[in-house]
Amino acid sequence: GAHAILVFDGAGYHGAGALSVPDNITLLRLPPYAPELNPIENVWAYLRANKLAITVFDDYDDIVNKTCDAWNFFATDPPRIAAITTRHWATVSP
Repeated sequence: GAHAILVFDGAGYHGAGALSVPDNITLLRLPPYAPELNPIENVWAYLRANKLAITVFDDYDDIVNKTCDAWNFFATDPPRIAAITTRHWATVSP
C-alpha cells in the first residue's frame, strides 16, 4: 500500500523512453535548472567554490581523488550540509 514520489532534475540525459514505472511510484521532474528546488545544486556550487576552486588536476585519477576528498570533507560536516540544503519554506508545520 506504499506510494513513493521520485524527484529528479530535468537534465536532458535523465530520461528513458522505455522506462516502466510501477503504479505505486510517481515521477516528479524538476525544471532543468532550479537550485532552489534541488539542494544538491547548492552542494556542488559550494564544493566548486570552496574545495575545488583554482585547482589544477594532473590526470583523471587526480580529479577523482580531489573530488572524493572534497565530498568526504563536506559529508562529515552535518551542520554545513543542513545550512546549504535546508529549505525553510519546505518544512512541515507541527
